[in-house]
Amino acid sequence: MRKIVLMMGISLDGYVEGPGREIDWHQVDAPFHQHMNDVLRPMGGFLSGRVTHELMADYWPAADADPGAEPVETDFAEIWREKPKIVFSRTLKPGPAPWHTTVVPEVSPAAIRALKEEPGGDLSLGGAGLAATFLEHDLVDEFRIYVHPVVVGAGKRLFPDGPFAPSLLRLVETRAFDNGVVLLRYERTPE
Repeated sequence: MRKIVLMMGISLDGYVEGPGREIDWHQVDAPFHQHMNDVLRPMGGFLSGRVTHELMADYWPAADADPGAEPVETDFAEIWREKPKIVFSRTLKPGPAPWHTTVVPEVSPAAIRALKEEPGGDLSLGGAGLAATFLEHDLVDEFRIYVHPVVVGAGKRLFPDGPFAPSLLRLVETRAFDNGVVLLRYERTPE
């Protein structure tokens, strides 16, 4: 069975974006970007909310057409374009959309569990709001949290206060990157 993998970059104080939705504090250099490409390439697809999807769709479909694009960027542009994407949105029109995207209006736990039963690689979950909904429904199997060496002070937290059931996790990997980012990778412990 494939897993739902929550992948998110956060500040040391737990924010995914600053108070004005800034994410320019993320420390993304070529080796870190290559790591992300290597992790995302075998994924079976991307699950995101509208805001995250629109942020990605504004840049990645044609990023490799830029003559100044770095090789890791051109590589990721192809990965992003070719992967199936499910976007959860109440404001976008439901159904097929460009770049192998399907828009659905809400998270259905039964539909997500059925999606996990389908063949293919694990599914990458992005977007703090969507992550909160998945956590509420106990649908996250693995956490890949990338802690960036910055204190933001305010903004949107990855883990807001919410009606989440306590989850015991098992640390399966840590990695410190030269740019100061630290990966904390946890899996759910067996029930």
